[in-house]
Amino acid sequence: MRLLHTMIRVGNLQASIDFYTQQLGMRLLRQRDNEQYGYSLAFVGYGDEVDHTVLELTYNWDTSSYELGTGFGHLAIETHELYALVERLRQAGVNISREPGPVKGGSTEIAFITDPDGYKIELIQAKSSAA
Repeated sequence: MRLLHTMIRVGNLQASIDFYTQQLGMRLLRQRDNEQYGYSLAFVGYGDEVDHTVLELTYNWDTSSYELGTGFGHLAIETHELYALVERLRQAGVNISREPGPVKGGSTEIAFITDPDGYKIELIQAKSSAA
């Protein structure tokens, strides 16, 4: 068994596709509309679905925003250049909700950003390239 995808509901599909592809370097893997039930799906990720876990963006045509709730925490993405990535995202206008640095009581370096719908994304410095 393996994890296939994580699904989040988004209020503006194109803004979310742009965020995940242009700002975080994912690729749009596939997209489809369901006319009968009024929703669209877009799958984005860093590799093909056959061997990578991906993110499913679900856009319900009659809903432009959601309450995030308290059960969902965040998505986590590993990077080899945490500080440079955060600076590039800042320059692009992305909300940096936690500046990069070590976790409290540990040495792992992380930062948090927020996507267009308010979902938190943890950026984690890859151990093999940590300074």
